[in-house]
Amino acid sequence: MASSEPGAPPAAALAGLRVLDLSRVLAGPWCSQQLADLGADVVKVERPGSGDDTRSWGPPWLAREGEACGDAGAAGPGESAYFLSTNRNKRSITIDIAQPEGRQLVRDLALRADVLLENFKAGGLAPYGLDYASLAALNPRLVYCSITGFGQTGPYAERPGYDFLIQGLGGLMSVTGRPDGEPGAGPLKVGVALTDVLTGMYASVAVLAALQRRQVSGRGQHIDLALLDVQVAALANQASSYLVGGQAPQRLGNAHPSIVPYQDFPTADGHVIVAVGNDGQFAAFAAALGCPQWARDPRYATNPERVRQRRELVALIAAITVTRTTDEWIAAMEAAKVPCGPINTLDRVFADPQVRARGLRVEVAHPHAAALPLVANPIRLSESPVAYRRPPPLLGEHTAAVLDDWLALDGAAIEDLRRRQIV
Repeated sequence: MASSEPGAPPAAALAGLRVLDLSRVLAGPWCSQQLADLGADVVKVERPGSGDDTRSWGPPWLAREGEACGDAGAAGPGESAYFLSTNRNKRSITIDIAQPEGRQLVRDLALRADVLLENFKAGGLAPYGLDYASLAALNPRLVYCSITGFGQTGPYAERPGYDFLIQGLGGLMSVTGRPDGEPGAGPLKVGVALTDVLTGMYASVAVLAALQRRQVSGRGQHIDLALLDVQVAALANQASSYLVGGQAPQRLGNAHPSIVPYQDFPTADGHVIVAVGNDGQFAAFAAALGCPQWARDPRYATNPERVRQRRELVALIAAITVTRTTDEWIAAMEAAKVPCGPINTLDRVFADPQVRARGLRVEVAHPHAAALPLVANPIRLSESPVAYRRPPPLLGEHTAAVLDDWLALDGAAIEDLRRRQIV
């Protein structure tokens, strides 16, 4: 509930929710960052000395104050851009779970948590007594989310899973890339670890669903999320086309299997994307090209016919678009209300007036830099907006504070744990 005090900041949507995050790399941390952005107190448990694997995934590194560029620090300690992308609003605590006292600390924290996230291999936490069955016996209200490559069951359950191999195994690469016979033909992975990101998003939805169910039942539950399951589900219309039509979709480059024209076209100085979604838009597009007769031609008047005549029509369009610049075509098509746009590099993305107007770049203070640029969370809540309370944490930055806050350990007890290298 938003604060009723005049001038007070609104309460965060998930304020008061405690999340114990044992995950690393991207899928799990993407989920916990989502929950943290919405106000949850996320405690990231990391290995002493090294932490999350992505802390070393660089360059680039965050340039410290006085350094010239983002590659600074590559020869020494630094904060990797990869780690910074997915760990804001969290607190970092280091615990050595190989030691019995470390495992006990995690159990104690789990007793006070609402949610636990982990992405160890299936069964990997059972020898430590940190699996769902063990912790649920101690805290029946715990929502325990396990993220793995292949899930907790099935013949691949024990295999490690990474985004790239899941994009291939799960079918995404079979529909991504230029078709056979064209220059540069072959399967391609998506340019970001999209399966990991989507798994993190599914995980955040699943966690919120389990928390809502707990409101009724009083009990938590185990969430079993697999990258492979998510990848297959995210094939969306392509998977449905196969299941309904019986034929495996093929690579079409930037074209759409069911809509024409819906792809990029060459211009005098680059490319323009055209996304015609209905016959009315096609008529407007044809007129903008100077070929209004196409909208009356039975070969092109309806989308099913345009799909059938794809090769011929695309060639006709390309022969026209190449005669003017990208900006000229965008101006003409926008005037005709035809969905279109450029293919931007990231410097142009963050300079785009709409991106700037929406505030998609934010800056937060960081111990190593006066201003750390980050990508904003796209969720816009009118009553409980996202807040950027903390930068991505330094390794173990909040160990003492969390042990005090969650477990009420005093300074002497924490120092004893440090001395014995448990934290």
